[in-house]
Amino acid sequence: MFSWVAALLVGRLWRISATACRWLPAPRVALLAGVLLAAAYALFSGWGLPAQRTVCMLAVVALLQWLGVRWPWPCVWLLALAVVLVADPWALWQAGFWLSFVAVGVLLAADAGAACADDERPVRRFLSKLHALWREQWLISLALAPLGLLLFGQVSIVGLLANLVAIPWVTLVVTPLALLAALVPMAATCAALAMLPLMDLLQWLAQLPWAVWTLPQPAWWASMLAVAAGLLLIAPLPWRLRLVSAGLAMPALWWPAHWAKWGEFELLAADIGQGNAVIISTAAHRMLYDAGPQYSRNSDAGERVLLPLFAAQGMRPDVMMLSHRDLDHTGGALAVKAALPGLTVMGSRSVVDDPQLAGLAPVQPCTQGLHWQWEGVDFEVLHPPSGEDWLKGRKFRPNFGSCVLRIRSATGRVAWLTGDIEAAQEQLLLQSGLLEPLDWLLVPHHGSKTSSTPAWVQGLKPRWAVVQAGYLNRFGHPVPEVSQRYLAVGSQLVLQDGCGAASWSSAKPLDLQCERQAQPRYWDVHKMR
Repeated sequence: MFSWVAALLVGRLWRISATACRWLPAPRVALLAGVLLAAAYALFSGWGLPAQRTVCMLAVVALLQWLGVRWPWPCVWLLALAVVLVADPWALWQAGFWLSFVAVGVLLAADAGAACADDERPVRRFLSKLHALWREQWLISLALAPLGLLLFGQVSIVGLLANLVAIPWVTLVVTPLALLAALVPMAATCAALAMLPLMDLLQWLAQLPWAVWTLPQPAWWASMLAVAAGLLLIAPLPWRLRLVSAGLAMPALWWPAHWAKWGEFELLAADIGQGNAVIISTAAHRMLYDAGPQYSRNSDAGERVLLPLFAAQGMRPDVMMLSHRDLDHTGGALAVKAALPGLTVMGSRSVVDDPQLAGLAPVQPCTQGLHWQWEGVDFEVLHPPSGEDWLKGRKFRPNFGSCVLRIRSATGRVAWLTGDIEAAQEQLLLQSGLLEPLDWLLVPHHGSKTSSTPAWVQGLKPRWAVVQAGYLNRFGHPVPEVSQRYLAVGSQLVLQDGCGAASWSSAKPLDLQCERQAQPRYWDVHKMR
């Protein structure tokens, strides 16, 4: 829009001078000014990747017009795409690249196929423009819906309505006021005020229960069929053929979520950095043990990792158990609870009493002896005991009261999730006679030297010992002596900084899948361990 306004103004001013027009025609000057001033505006606004792509596309289109080339729009579109990729080959990995180019292609196709309004009456011209805006937006919504499903695992239901309001309001009101602010500072305040009702409307739309349709991430071939269906639906084909092509999207729209077999359970140690977050799945239930760390004041594992993971896998946890209140275990809890308001929350005493976690209420205390069963799989809380006698006069610390959860399949496969218990709590469990050889263990306290005592490791002898610790974390977790203890008893030590997300099933106890090994990425510099 800025390029169009700049080209229009410069072209009008250039035509005032006959000498200037004889030296260089006004249309060419307008083209050159539009591209250069748009580039300057993009630099002024931060030179973000979307702005870079837009300037590149403008330059391609302007060059073709300068040379007098009249290409069909698909050729112009493909040339712009090729130039952008030559300038930035990594753009192929960005969701914005695919969304923006598909949207631009749809707009070009819609403009090419739209009927021109010959009626000179203002009301008819206005209605024609409204019809064109509606046509463009529903075409874009149809084309981008499968792509959004492929990239994000969800489709916006209210996006069409939001765009119908936001695009003309921002284009005709907010942006001109923001540009005017360069000359009249008061215009910036007017632009900000003009954004307020729009933001209120968009927030109201986003909060509607049906605002977003979330689906399990389908296989790549189903996603490709869905993308093809979206493009065929907007293609200039007979309507019967377009309706038939919509059937290509059926596999992606009804892709089933994966569940464990009856009597078995599956564990997914999410790749959340320095912290704990394990998803437990049975034949009909899901449970989240800890919710990962808080990365910053405005970012946490719940919003950045767990919720997108739930959406991609078609998961909806029934219970969230928080071992204790430390931020590397509860940092994402509030975000998960806000997104899943019906979620049952269980937690230790430190979680129940923490005022910063009050938004989780009610929280069911996890105490020794708490037991339940899901589809033939037994769950039991082994620690902490009720009361305070078990502390033996020591001052209570959140780590001491971490919830220890034991899971046992119908076939006898056992996993323990231990939070941040330390040596004294390990000794308490040892004295209770609960220690037994395990198939899977979440190593206590991320492999800290305060935990995993020799007696504990010798008593459990886990087949798989999983350490959820961040890459090059400042605590040095896991410490070398702890790693050696597990290796000495024959355990397979799984370090998350090298493994990534670790998946394990009680139905296949000898197999554990590391995401970084199953689907390696070229940017992954972590050593597989």
